[in-house]
Amino acid sequence: MNNVFAALPEVDADASRRLHARLVAAAADNGLLDVAYRTIDSPVGRLLLAATSEGVVRVAFDCEGHDAVLATLSDRVSPRILNAPAKLDTVARELDEYFAGRRSSFDVALDFRLAAGFRRSVLEQLRHIHYGRTASYAEVAAKTGHPKAVRAVGTACALNPLPLVVPCHRVVRSDGAAGNYRGGAQAKLTLLALEAQRL
Repeated sequence: MNNVFAALPEVDADASRRLHARLVAAAADNGLLDVAYRTIDSPVGRLLLAATSEGVVRVAFDCEGHDAVLATLSDRVSPRILNAPAKLDTVARELDEYFAGRRSSFDVALDFRLAAGFRRSVLEQLRHIHYGRTASYAEVAAKTGHPKAVRAVGTACALNPLPLVVPCHRVVRSDGAAGNYRGGAQAKLTLLALEAQRL
């Protein structure tokens, strides 16, 4: 039996990259790219970064399942998603600088469409917790004008679509314990220790 595929030429990695770059450019030029994504390595594991034309819309930890995150983005934002690393170069660079101790806040545009209502107001408050500092869930609830909404603040932090960039890792329990984190308890402790040692 003849191998039908034996006559097909091999596609080298450089040609594949060039073809993919042309596809990304054509999709962007024709308004067919709504969500660009890429992955990066970090001290807290592999991160998925996704952005729309408005800004970074999602930062996801490996433990969340990147395929599941992309499926959710397809359902909630747009099915026109493409691996387009260059579109996320700025946030990737800022995250590298953050992990290297050369950046204490982020300057990238953010797209908050995955958080609404009270959750969105919590995320706005989180942006005011300075590098190397922490606030309790109760303190954040009070800042939102809803001092009894401590559990709702915990839920907003747990569902934060933009961890790291919007620093929910800086929110701790009133007794000083770290509490839960979307990226896992160890990731939260790593981030808090990283910031504390660079003050």
